Amino acid sequence: MNNFQLPNLPLPSPLVGSEIGSFTEFTVTQRMPNIARRVIKENKFTTEINQNLEKLAAELPNGYLQPLKNDTGADFHDWEKYLEPYKNQRWVDVPWFFAETYFYRLILNITNYFQHGEWQGVDPFLLQKEQGLEAAIDAIISLCTQVQQWLNESKKAGKPSKSSLIALLYFALWGNRVDLSLWSAFEDNRSNFDIQTQLNNILVDDSFAVSKLLAKSENNRIDFVVDNAGFELICDLCLVDFLLGSGFANQVYLHLKPHPTFVSDAMIKDVYATKDFLAAGSHPDVKSFVQRLSKNLDSGKLILTEDYCWTSPLPFWQIPQSLKDELAKSNLIVVKGDANYRRLLGDVYWDYTTNFADIVAYLPAPMLALRTLKSEVAAGLKAEVLEELAILDPQWLTNGQWGVIQLVDLGI
Repeated sequence: MNNFQLPNLPLPSPLVGSEIGSFTEFTVTQRMPNIARRVIKENKFTTEINQNLEKLAAELPNGYLQPLKNDTGADFHDWEKYLEPYKNQRWVDVPWFFAETYFYRLILNITNYFQHGEWQGVDPFLLQKEQGLEAAIDAIISLCTQVQQWLNESKKAGKPSKSSLIALLYFALWGNRVDLSLWSAFEDNRSNFDIQTQLNNILVDDSFAVSKLLAKSENNRIDFVVDNAGFELICDLCLVDFLLGSGFANQVYLHLKPHPTFVSDAMIKDVYATKDFLAAGSHPDVKSFVQRLSKNLDSGKLILTEDYCWTSPLPFWQIPQSLKDELAKSNLIVVKGDANYRRLLGDVYWDYTTNFADIVAYLPAPMLALRTLKSEVAAGLKAEVLEELAILDPQWLTNGQWGVIQLVDLGI
């Protein structure tokens, strides 16, 4: 088994908000302040908390990093170490991935998320998560009905269906398009999309290779590094349901965030809240899905786990040894979403044609990246594809309309 190591290529410079005209600059100077102000609007925090949130929002475009007060959070002392290289620096001058992860940690610091009292454990993004589920109810029913049909077909055939697995990989990929940090749940109903119309927008599609890899064994363990709650989480859970129910896997680990971050990122409590939301409905296929979900959780076939590394500014190759050892037991690590993809690549300016496998050669097991592009980080793309995209859609890197299904199997 290979040990984790640094990418075997020289590391480029990190993305920063001072790059004029970049999506990174737009995020730090406009999107992040808007998110902080939306937290004020959607919660009933005290005047003092709201004033501090507004102060944070106002400082982001040109101001300097705030210190973190000791809020008794389990990761406070780790954050002291993470902050040390960036003291007395402006938000736009520090690496973007650090700026974003610290921004969300500061929101919890300001809202007293970790401290005993009225606001302890209050998710400042809960309203948006709930709205995201409610807005997607029709798509949820359709997807659960489809999964039920595919499971029945697999049982009848006596073997798992590769084509059904591939279709669910597409759903898991495009479910990310309803990421609430980029779009409001009610801006439009982005969960109602036709998978077939999205096939041409997949820039790298290794889905068939994934189905071949999983078909090699009947005892696969799969680890999902989960991204968002809402419809995307339901897409992930439906994929898990099919993997376990059809025989592609006999155990799945969901790696979730230990606290709210990036607005809609999923925590363990969000999985249970989603299950409860679905259980309250009346559609028979949705109820059957919830029953299978509960059974898989109770039996240990589906395991929910969390780690503070997933809310840290660390690149993937610096995650804790205990987690590295755990992931090394996996037959396939599925890395979901844009922020996790950025962590995978270190959020630096790789040439977009750089061989993806060369960057992530540090991984201890085969890895699948399911990611819709929402930032200026990418690798493993063909030069001719980049030429076409430059003409077809100049905003292809950041508008969430393009995706990748990238498998790296290093023969481990």
